[in-house]
Amino acid sequence: MLELAAQRDARFVLASSSEVYGEPQVHPQHEGYTGNVELAGERACYDEAKRFAEAAVDAYRRTNGLQGRVARIFNTYGPRINPDDGRVVPNFVTQALAGEPLTIYGDGTQTRSYCYVEDMARGVVALLDAEEDLVVNLGNPEEHTVLYLARQVIALTGSDSGIEHHPLPENDPTRRRPDITRAIELLDWHPEVDLEAGLKSTIEYFRELTG
Repeated sequence: MLELAAQRDARFVLASSSEVYGEPQVHPQHEGYTGNVELAGERACYDEAKRFAEAAVDAYRRTNGLQGRVARIFNTYGPRINPDDGRVVPNFVTQALAGEPLTIYGDGTQTRSYCYVEDMARGVVALLDAEEDLVVNLGNPEEHTVLYLARQVIALTGSDSGIEHHPLPENDPTRRRPDITRAIELLDWHPEVDLEAGLKSTIEYFRELTG
C-alpha cells in the first residue's frame, strides 16, 4: 500500500493506535511521547505491529516522498460496531441487553477515553485533508474508569445485570487519555458527542440488531 501510494502520489493515512504508548508513564499521552511498551507478552504483537507500521510510513515519507499521515486512534465506539468486536463498549452493551453480568477485568479502576464514531470519522477526514504530514492523536480526552462505563451501560439499558470481576490480562494499560492539542490546533478538530449521548445511540443500534 505504501509503494502504491508513493507511485500514485496519493495521500496515505495509517490507522494506528493508542497502544503504541503501552503502559504510559506520561499522562495524558502526547504525540512526542515514545511510549512504554513490553516487547514480549500477550499484547506485544499488536503494539509492535502498530509501531512498525508507523515506522514504515515515516521511512517511505523520508525516502520516497510519500504523503504519509498517522492517526493514533483511541477507543472508538458507536452504531455499526460489531457486537463480537471484543472491545469494552460492545461487550458491555451486549451483556446488559441479554441480562448477563458485565465482565470487568481487574477492579475496574483502569481508565479509558471513548470517542464516538462520527467524531472519529471527522478527525480522520480532517487529517486526510491536511496540507502537511502529521502524527495526530484522535480520541476523546474525557477519561472514565471501566467501572463507571459499566454502570452507565446498565443504567441506560435499564438492565438488571450485575458485574463480574475477572483477572486483569497481562500488560493491560491502566490509564488512557489522549492529549489532542495538536488535533485542535492543526486540524481544528475536537470531539462533540459526550459519552452518555454516544452510548444511547449505540444501545439503540444494538437493540435493533437483537430485535
